Amino acid sequence: MVIKLIGRDFTVCKVEDYAQVDLWAEYCFIGRTGEENSLVCLTEQVPGNVLEREDGWRGFYIDGVLDFSLVGILAKLSSLLAEHGISIFAISTFNTDYILVRKEQEQEAVRVLSAAGYQVMGK
Repeated sequence: MVIKLIGRDFTVCKVEDYAQVDLWAEYCFIGRTGEENSLVCLTEQVPGNVLEREDGWRGFYIDGVLDFSLVGILAKLSSLLAEHGISIFAISTFNTDYILVRKEQEQEAVRVLSAAGYQVMGK
């Protein structure tokens, strides 16, 4: 399985609303509940109406389109990283899964995944 590094800084944040969010940005993940409006985006794209933010994330994704019948891919990756003390922020899209790790743990995550047999490609 090929994992591709994105090579950019991400921010996880809570926003007042999505009025200032660039929904056409290259990486823009939103989630809305009755209690919050969440946004994950490139750090340079954080809007002005942010209520809380957590900077310092780096991302990678599973290359290719994952069929909905596949089971346990994200669980295996997250378990492997957790065994090495690397916490994640996971995001799933229609096509694939994205995993964010703290910037200071990115190289360790690459080492762990490579040692487990994943082909990790930089961007």
